[in-house]
Amino acid sequence: MPNSKRPIVILIADDDAEDRMLIHEALDESRLKNQIQFVENGEELMDYLHNRGKYSKREEYPTPGLILLDLNMPKKDGREALKEIKSDDHLRLIPIVVLTTSKAEEDILRTYDLGVSSFITKPVTFSALVDVMKTLSKYWFEIVELPPTQ
Repeated sequence: MPNSKRPIVILIADDDAEDRMLIHEALDESRLKNQIQFVENGEELMDYLHNRGKYSKREEYPTPGLILLDLNMPKKDGREALKEIKSDDHLRLIPIVVLTTSKAEEDILRTYDLGVSSFITKPVTFSALVDVMKTLSKYWFEIVELPPTQ
């Protein structure tokens, strides 16, 4: 059985305030107890991961054990951030699940090529989103062995 004793932080990168709220509510409804952090674009994501700027306090902004990544964000989109994360020796082991409205085959192929762990198209209903979050939670926090965070 996987080691579930250590808390795993989920970092969600999504520029849409309504989507962030819905994802947070869906995670709450799925009874997930993990700490959840949000960033609104790819630049904030990289600042968080490198503890720069407003994310400089590592105890407040610990290394996540899982990143949920939207692709279409301002400043630095999810594709660029994914490429940067997967090319960084200290960050590349963090599992990344793309959670996006995109259904483009090109996005699916490119993100897997860059090293994404999973690609999920955002469900259109809240109940479907709750089901996705329950499944994600069970898979990533009960079934899979995650690499240790730093």
